[in-house]
Amino acid sequence: MEIPQPLQAAGPIRPITCVEMHTAGEPTRIIWNGIPPMTGTLLEQRAQAKAQFDEFRRVLMLEPRGHYDMYGAILRPETELVSSGKAHIGVLFMHNEGFSTMCGHATIALGRFLVDVDENVFPRRKELKYDAVSRTTTLNLHVPCGVVEVTVPILECGKSDASRPVSFVSVPSFATAISLQIPLPEKYRWAELRGKTAVTADFAYGGAYYCMISAEELGFPSGLGEVKLQDMDHATKLLKAAVVTNPDLQYLTQDGRTAEEGFLYGIMITDTRLGHVSASEGTAAARAQLDVTSEETGLCFFANQQIDRSPTGSCVAARVALAYAKGSLPRGEKRIYNSLVTRAYRGLSGFVGSVFDDAGISGGDKQSVRVSVEGYAYYTGYHSFVVEKEDSLGVDGFSVRDIAL
Repeated sequence: MEIPQPLQAAGPIRPITCVEMHTAGEPTRIIWNGIPPMTGTLLEQRAQAKAQFDEFRRVLMLEPRGHYDMYGAILRPETELVSSGKAHIGVLFMHNEGFSTMCGHATIALGRFLVDVDENVFPRRKELKYDAVSRTTTLNLHVPCGVVEVTVPILECGKSDASRPVSFVSVPSFATAISLQIPLPEKYRWAELRGKTAVTADFAYGGAYYCMISAEELGFPSGLGEVKLQDMDHATKLLKAAVVTNPDLQYLTQDGRTAEEGFLYGIMITDTRLGHVSASEGTAAARAQLDVTSEETGLCFFANQQIDRSPTGSCVAARVALAYAKGSLPRGEKRIYNSLVTRAYRGLSGFVGSVFDDAGISGGDKQSVRVSVEGYAYYTGYHSFVVEKEDSLGVDGFSVRDIAL
């Protein structure tokens, strides 16, 4: 695939060149040219981006070039793990609120993109090895939470094969709480609770920390079959606040092996009652081929109440680790995870998750596992953005949802 050259603009206009993709409906804006200078380890680069170049994120994620639910990936060809040979390339992820530690849907998109470009974009492209048996290639992607192994199907011409799924193996993933009762102070209660003062939820890590709660437990007895986005947005926002402001619940976002503290990235509303879709919808054969034993549907609110169109790859890793800890998803079995979009539009495929192996950390928690997540990503276009210094609105980006007069 030919990547277009950036626009040659005179004066203060510096082009920012992007490739646009989507994974199960969730966008990934891959930025490969016009990136501000960042140095050091990947986490140091992430801190530098947050402290010095947040306007770069806002310009590309928010309006007028993006929207409230846009997602981006900044290529980082030089990191400490690239230098040591443990990774082929690094990446920083960004969204409407800041810079995340992991993103599964973007990783799937990046797998295809990095196979399709040349050394000018991906300096270590020639180091990738082709497996003639599986007709795939594998690359190690350095993300802020560690290294994920991405396997990409390849055509005879050497480009990615859009007809087969990309997969990645997660960083060690684990549950931090199962069936935990969360107290809700009065200011964090919503109308659908109908007098309840607490809810029960699960917590797990898959590169980022998530809270999983059923739609019924959240106060919506009709589940995700009757989606009330505004009400669910309000409820999950209050639930998240109730968790993060409670000092007794800080351990929910802490790695029990390393004591490293994280943050609650998202709330996943689940609905298991939707179960399998009917054979008439064309998925029975696909399930049989994949040896899939079950399906789940979810609605994820992450970052600043951003809605994920995809099944949320890092949360699939968290949910698989959680199901493994509960004993409901044994090793060797696969589960399809749907979003509202993949559930509604059967032309889109949900993510398939399964336990890949034990995390292999000496002396670590035996419930920590690495998870395989697979899905499909597609190209949607290219952009060469410019920012004029006289453009007071477009020089920073804005969100209509956050306007306060």
